[in-house]
Amino acid sequence: MVTLHIDGSVSVEDDGRGTDTRIDEHGCVVKKPVMATKDLRFFDLSETERLPDGHPRRGMSVVAALSEWLIHTNRRLNGSWSQRYEHSVPVSDLMPVEADGTTGTCVHFLPSEALRSEWALTESDVARWSEQWPDLTTRLDDRRDGRSRSCP
Repeated sequence: MVTLHIDGSVSVEDDGRGTDTRIDEHGCVVKKPVMATKDLRFFDLSETERLPDGHPRRGMSVVAALSEWLIHTNRRLNGSWSQRYEHSVPVSDLMPVEADGTTGTCVHFLPSEALRSEWALTESDVARWSEQWPDLTTRLDDRRDGRSRSCP
């Protein structure tokens, strides 16, 4: 689900297994550093993996770097956590979130002002994603005018 919020922020939420998060040998929660570090699997390769639309795969660190703020909420079977980033730098600890019986990841972010003025997500963009990734079901919930309007 992609949600466009009235403040210009965007939420992207899935119902997958959630970002890899583990308890270390000291009992501390540690999650894969997908938001604040380069995704080394792809940045340091001369030939990066390509997505179905032809763009190179880069990882979530790009979204964090191009956002004024970002909140990553992670729900897994063994617990749920959230962390806030500003300009890709963590500004909060990994905070527990009450379990609700679901799994998945929600990334809620405010793109930089330059990006907000240059580009706006449309229903046709979402439809194109579904064409390029046949196993992906997407929905757009546009709340920018203060009303919720879902588009398949």
